[in-house]
Amino acid sequence: MKTAAEQLARYKSVHLNPTNIKTHFVGIPLIIWSAFVWLGLIRFELGTLGEASAAMVFTLIVLAYYLKLHVRLAVGMLVFILPVLYTSDMMASVPHVAWIAAVVFIIGWVFQLIGHKYEKAKPAFVDDMNQLLIGPFFLMAEVYFALGLEKALEREITPQAIALRRALEAGRKTA
Repeated sequence: MKTAAEQLARYKSVHLNPTNIKTHFVGIPLIIWSAFVWLGLIRFELGTLGEASAAMVFTLIVLAYYLKLHVRLAVGMLVFILPVLYTSDMMASVPHVAWIAAVVFIIGWVFQLIGHKYEKAKPAFVDDMNQLLIGPFFLMAEVYFALGLEKALEREITPQAIALRRALEAGRKTA
């Protein structure tokens, strides 16, 4: 498994433009919320423990992955994801919520695609589907960096990201 720094550098390599990053701060949460609404529609009984949703199970799996990558960033992801899980779970009982989630999902992707027009680079997940999980993790890292936290991680990933981007652009010129 790649390290947090390797994953974040790969993601950052196509997210160097500040406008692109800003659009991702809108688009990614919208996409996550809508996906959680859809997963919240899949429910199952846990006997005396009550009921759970696929969103709850997915949250546990993804948070375990984030914990394995980077504990402090995973704590931030927990703080972000709990309200998303709570609100999306509440919405699961609203009539026609799947359609509401679809509209929110599309709006989220419009923001993403607009950002990549500014970036002039394709989204990271096109070449590596795992990058879909790294997008939210990257945004949390960006929040930490803006707050002056995890500066060593930022110093590690930024040069790697720039080198990866230069290689990507050099490959485009020779193709």
